[in-house]
Amino acid sequence: MSHRYSLLFVFVVALLWVFNAGAQEPPPDPESLERVFPQNRFSPYADRSFPTRVYWGDTHLHTSLSMDAGAFGARLGPEDAYRFARGEQVTSSTGVPARLSRPLDWLVVADHSDNMGLFTMLYEADPLVTASEIGAELSRKVRAGGREGVEAALYIIEKFSDNTLDPELQILPGTKPYEATWHRIIKAAEDHNDPGQFTAFIGYEWTSLVEGNNMHRVVIYRDGKAEARQVEPFTMTAPYGSPDPRDLWQWMATYEERTGGDVLALAHNGNLANGIMFPVRESYQGKKVNREYAQTRIKWEPLYEITQIKGDGEAHPFLSPNDEFADYENWDKGNLSLSAPKQESMLQYEYAREALKNGLLLEEKLGINPYKFGVVGSTDSHTGLATAQEDNFFGKHSGTEPGPQRAEHPVGCFGEVCVMGWEQVASGLAAVWARENTREAIFDAMERKETYATTGSRMLVRFFGGWEFTAQDAQSRNPGVLGYGKGVPMGGDLRARPEGTVPSFLVYALRDPIGANLDRIQIVKGWLDRRGRTHEKVYDVAWSGDRQAGEDGKLPAVGSTVDVANATYLNTIGASELIAVWQDPDFDPNQRAFYYARVIEIPTPRWTAYEAQRFGIEMPDEVPMVTQERAYTSPIWYTP
Repeated sequence: MSHRYSLLFVFVVALLWVFNAGAQEPPPDPESLERVFPQNRFSPYADRSFPTRVYWGDTHLHTSLSMDAGAFGARLGPEDAYRFARGEQVTSSTGVPARLSRPLDWLVVADHSDNMGLFTMLYEADPLVTASEIGAELSRKVRAGGREGVEAALYIIEKFSDNTLDPELQILPGTKPYEATWHRIIKAAEDHNDPGQFTAFIGYEWTSLVEGNNMHRVVIYRDGKAEARQVEPFTMTAPYGSPDPRDLWQWMATYEERTGGDVLALAHNGNLANGIMFPVRESYQGKKVNREYAQTRIKWEPLYEITQIKGDGEAHPFLSPNDEFADYENWDKGNLSLSAPKQESMLQYEYAREALKNGLLLEEKLGINPYKFGVVGSTDSHTGLATAQEDNFFGKHSGTEPGPQRAEHPVGCFGEVCVMGWEQVASGLAAVWARENTREAIFDAMERKETYATTGSRMLVRFFGGWEFTAQDAQSRNPGVLGYGKGVPMGGDLRARPEGTVPSFLVYALRDPIGANLDRIQIVKGWLDRRGRTHEKVYDVAWSGDRQAGEDGKLPAVGSTVDVANATYLNTIGASELIAVWQDPDFDPNQRAFYYARVIEIPTPRWTAYEAQRFGIEMPDEVPMVTQERAYTSPIWYTP
């Protein structure tokens, strides 16, 4: 037989054997394959269960249905707010066309629960409020708008803040106007919720003020219409509400028991609380911060809004003098109403980093950490427009929408103390790592704190902690796979420590596709020593260029390419992405600690620079024109 036909014969016999074997033997079972091929599939993405996408949103937006927003001139309702967040163009309350550069993925319309619908009644001259002399006068001012509308808003806010609002102006739960407004809010969320494409959450803001000191919380529902309509929102005004957060938590427990639903709350603007946002010894009305307080607070408040339009709340230079980035857009003049000036002794109970440190102290004492929260950013805009980009900033309320005078126009004055228009911050956005764009998936991610905050940029940030990360892991092009495989994500607790190991962290950041390059990644550590004292330290772990730390341990500034006059910059410095594996060089296995990542962009024009360029105006010397956008991740905790 020729060589040619010999090969053909072998091939046919082999082929017949394969077919016969296939007919006689069943296919190999998965366990057999696993024994032969430990990785029995080619695709690294098969059966992947961890979150692979960041969904961008805003947990805190007000519309014309909030009494202060409406009185300031807001004409956009919740329906407009959702359409705008989804990427549609709308006309602002002052007649300016507005649109986002990119749609958001989700939104919470969080109108104030107190006096819900009052503005609508004032604007429409409803006889229920215009029957009184003060109601008629405020109605006239609201309908006139402009300065008179602002005067009406300030009157309502001031009276509400000190609990002296006229009874004729109180729209209370249980009344038909209140019910109608709440049902409208629910309907707007239901109408615009599109699972998989856009998530519209039902929510509201509980507006607790204690002599002008801010203790506000936003309440977010995982639920829909069926549950939310069963119980009206909690207010501050007695007898239907209370200014005590403990009573809000009880309302939340009652809501869940009655409806089978699920809600969470997040506080914001501790910087305007004058020392009562994060108590250590006594909370509202002198009640002790005990184990029950700690356990209840962290159950209902897994998140904190760390940055927004009324100031950044991460850190303060008085508390963190060795942190050169701790002075970012601080509002520290006084309380929310500016009726009481700020004292340095208040600051330690107002900022997130200090609260995280005090949480370690309380956990040591009580066994529970009340401040074991994750973080988000949001706008708190009262315009119906969730705008957080510096070049598209529509202000705090409709009296401070874009215009040539708004930087020098007060946002609000109480006596001789004013907050000027230029002091508004374009922050912020909430970034959530979730499996899909639905109420359930995003809410669940918020409850497990797999979230981070940005001041408006949409940079992508991953942060994992564990005991096995190596320098080689920083070469990975898929840090998520390694991160979940070897450790825990932001918001988690380090697993049990293997003997003799030191915690290591994998951190990755990718610039906003239409934003600025990155300056550096830092890891902020806080810990409790054996004497019960708290400490903090900021470590530079990845940075652009070939910079080296100086003798003082500080990394030189990245530089600046900002052209203030033309409100532009060059992306010729910085890095498009940064990644690092970092081990704690000062780790003590006996000390409680937390770690979070802070990512800093290169300098870019602040919204005031865009304002000056577009309107052809000069800003006063004290107005900042350059900013460095940033992101803050939820912490990862270590417990001995």
